[in-house]
Amino acid sequence: MAERRVRLGGELAVMTYAFVKWVVLAVLAGVFVGAGSSGFVWMLRGGEWISELIPQTPRLLLLFVGFSVSTYLIQKYAPDAKGHGTEKVIEAIHEKNAVIDVKVIPVKLAATVVTLSCGGSAGKEGPAAQIGAGIMSVFAQKFKFSEYDRKRLVVCGVSAGFAAIFGTPVAGAVFGIEVLFVGQMFYDVLFPSFISGMVSWLVSGWLGIVHPSYVITSVEAVTPGLIGCVILAGWFFGLVALLNVEIMGAIERAFSKVQAEPIVKALVGALLVALLALIVGNEYLGLGTVTLDSFVAGTAALPKSAFFWKMVFTAITLGCGGSGGVVTPIFFIGASAGAAFASTLGLDVPLFAGLGLVATLAGCANTPIAATFLGIELFGAAMGPLAALASVAAFLTVGHRGIYPSQRLARSKSPLIELSGDVERVDSPIGIFAADRSPVIMKIASFFKSRSNGGKN
Repeated sequence: MAERRVRLGGELAVMTYAFVKWVVLAVLAGVFVGAGSSGFVWMLRGGEWISELIPQTPRLLLLFVGFSVSTYLIQKYAPDAKGHGTEKVIEAIHEKNAVIDVKVIPVKLAATVVTLSCGGSAGKEGPAAQIGAGIMSVFAQKFKFSEYDRKRLVVCGVSAGFAAIFGTPVAGAVFGIEVLFVGQMFYDVLFPSFISGMVSWLVSGWLGIVHPSYVITSVEAVTPGLIGCVILAGWFFGLVALLNVEIMGAIERAFSKVQAEPIVKALVGALLVALLALIVGNEYLGLGTVTLDSFVAGTAALPKSAFFWKMVFTAITLGCGGSGGVVTPIFFIGASAGAAFASTLGLDVPLFAGLGLVATLAGCANTPIAATFLGIELFGAAMGPLAALASVAAFLTVGHRGIYPSQRLARSKSPLIELSGDVERVDSPIGIFAADRSPVIMKIASFFKSRSNGGKN
C-alpha cells in the first residue's frame, strides 16, 4: 500500500510539474506569436492600403515588382522562406528537429507583405505559422530546450499563428497537431496548443486585429435529404481539393524545371498572373477576402469556374517565387466551389459555400477534425454536424495526397488499401495494393496496373 502511494505521489508530482511548465511556456508562445502575427497583419494592411491608391490596371505592374522583390529577398537571405510557410514548418519538424533559422522570420514577413500587397494570390496563415514557429524555435534554441520540447514549442507556434490570423483558437490548436501526420495525432501537445492558441487569439484582438465573422442563418434541421446532399457535396469538395493539390504541384514542378535565374521565373510568373487578371478578372488577386465573403453571403457574381481560376492564380504566384500561405486561397476555392455546387443543384448557396470552405481545407490539408472545429467557430454550433460530415467525406475522397508534401502518412485512410512500407511523405511515389482481395477490388487494381504499364499486363 505504501509503495502504491509513493508511486501515485511521484506521478502526481511529475504531472504537476509538466502542467505548470507547459502552462507557462504556452502562455509565452501565445503572447510572442500573437504580437508577431498582429504586427504582420498590420504591415500587410498598410501595404494593401498603399497599393489601392493606384488605379487597377496600372496596379498590375506591381506584380512584377512584388514577385521580383520577394524572390530576391528569399534567394539572398532565407531560401526556407520560399512558398507557403506551413509546409516549411512541417518539414523542419520532421527533417530538421524543429530547428528554424532566425532569418526566416523577417524575410518571410517582408516577402509575404510585398507579394500580397502587389497583388499576388496567396494567404496569410502560412507566413503567420512560419513566423510563429520560427519565434518559438529560436526561443527553444536560445534556452537550450530538448529536441522533444523544441518540437512541442514549434507546434504551439503554428497553432498560435493560425488562431491569431483567423480568430479560431480551437481549430488552430487542432490544426497544429493534425497537420503533421495523416491518420495520427499526438495528444500530448494538445494542451499547450490550446493555451497558446487562446492567448494568441486574445493578444491579436487586443492589438486591433478584426477576425472574420460569418452568419449563416439558413442552417436547416438535419433531414435524410440534407445528409445525402452534404455527403455528395463532401465528395465533390474532395475532388476540388485533389485538383488543387495537383495543379499546385504541377505548376511548381514546371517552374522548377525551367533553366533560368529565379528573378526571370518571377517575372514570367508576374506576366502570367497579369495576363490572366486582364482576361478573367482581378477578383482572384491578393487575399480575395472580399470576394470570399460575398460567396458565403450568397451575393457573388463570379462564374462557376471561379474556384479553378483561384487555384491557377495561387499556384503561379507561389510556384514562380512569391511568398504566402495557401489556407486563405483554399477558403476562397472551397466557398466558390460550394456556391457553384449549390446553384447548380438548386440548394442553399450560403450554407454550401460555408461547407465548401471547411471541407476543401479538410481535403487539401488532411485535417478533417480541425476543419470541423473551424466550421463551428466561423459559422456557429449548428454547422458542426454538417461540417464534420462534409469534411470527412472530402478527406477520404482526396486519398493519400495533400497540399503539404512533407506531411507523413501514418496510416491508410481506408481498410481496403494498404500502403507499402517505404511510404513516408504524401509526395512520395506511393505503391498502393489492395488489402481486400474481392473480385471487384482486384478488377480495379488490375485496370490501373495495366494503365500504368501503358496497357500491357
